[in-house]
Amino acid sequence: MPDEFALPQFDLDRSLSAQQLKVLRAVAEAAATRQVPLYLVGGSVRDLLLHIPAKDFDLVVEGDAIGVAKGLAAQYGGRVTSHVRFGTAQWFQPDSNGHPLDIISTRSETYDHPGALPTVKPGRLSDDLARRDFTINTLALRIDGEHWGELHDELDSLNDLKRGLVRVLHPQSFLDDPTRLFRAVRYEQRYGFQIAPETLALIPPARSGISSLSAERARHELDLILEEEKAAAMLTRLAELDLLQPAHPSLAWDNIKRERFNKAWGMDRESPFVTNPSSASRSFLSWHFWLLDRAVPEIRSINQRLHFQTNLLESLLAASTLFKDYPSLTRLKPSQCVTWLEGLPLTAVYAVFLSVPDGEARQNLRNYLETWRMIKPKTNGDDLKERGLPPGPRYKRILSSLRQAWLDGAVRNESEEMDLLKKLLNM
Repeated sequence: MPDEFALPQFDLDRSLSAQQLKVLRAVAEAAATRQVPLYLVGGSVRDLLLHIPAKDFDLVVEGDAIGVAKGLAAQYGGRVTSHVRFGTAQWFQPDSNGHPLDIISTRSETYDHPGALPTVKPGRLSDDLARRDFTINTLALRIDGEHWGELHDELDSLNDLKRGLVRVLHPQSFLDDPTRLFRAVRYEQRYGFQIAPETLALIPPARSGISSLSAERARHELDLILEEEKAAAMLTRLAELDLLQPAHPSLAWDNIKRERFNKAWGMDRESPFVTNPSSASRSFLSWHFWLLDRAVPEIRSINQRLHFQTNLLESLLAASTLFKDYPSLTRLKPSQCVTWLEGLPLTAVYAVFLSVPDGEARQNLRNYLETWRMIKPKTNGDDLKERGLPPGPRYKRILSSLRQAWLDGAVRNESEEMDLLKKLLNM
């Protein structure tokens, strides 16, 4: 690990972009004006020390965070939303494109029962750090006034970061918040770390707590994993630790799934599409690679536990059916393939295309995604109306016949389409 870990001062100016520095300097000035300590904490500090560019800032104020945010809005413009009960504020900068900067008062947390959301009270920096999940997320950089870049390590976190260890802060951590079980694996695999032995020993007694998580919290943790580049390794590790079955018995994971998952993502990068054709998020598509071999009743059962969004559930159900029946796409005319596939969510078709072996059926899926679905006749409803055909069911039948002819090669140019149209109109 880098020698800078040992320094009490961290060179933020070299580690952030000009725009990030501008924002942090503004917040630091607002905090210094109010004479309240301001800290950059958590994942952003962890990533900066690992020389990973910071994306979001976790800023805490040992004092009135809402006052700091309002001061920023008064000086630089924008607007502030706040929650007095939790001491949190969001500053929407004039040029932030809707992405606010979160500023939070330091606080302590207690849990009424396992899996419950925490009860929040005002606290000191030490309280705020103690409520976090793992030691590697408890480092803080003080940035107000002359304290700019001052590194605070109250829990010997720097040592765990150097050694690549994911360690909880206390033995009740997983029991207090079972989502930390998923996050431990996510951090371990993302950074190539290891879960500390004493932390690993705390996992088996905490497994049952996963069933107490709400659908939203359980699904959110799995969504975060499926957004990761190393999602397959994370799911493999979760399966090794028996942390998927407590979420739902049908959330199985094995080597076959892992190979298909990795192959599918590799094919996605090499496919003819710059992005997947439905512009789905990484997690949205990953759910398909994971579950498309599950039967429809299993997917419905998983949905009862996790409450998928409607469009994801519909796509997963379609992918399940198509994955089961896709060999039937052989020995079909292009128009027959289009008739079968056209009513399915595009992501479902794309996911199955990426997941099945080479052959005629897969080629037909490719043809549908690349060309067939875009083929339309030159003639449209207005053209039929101009020819004196009264609106009615014949419009659809004629236009469908013209399209089928294009798809199957019976029509190859506009002149041949006109000849066929004349025949159809005289029938």
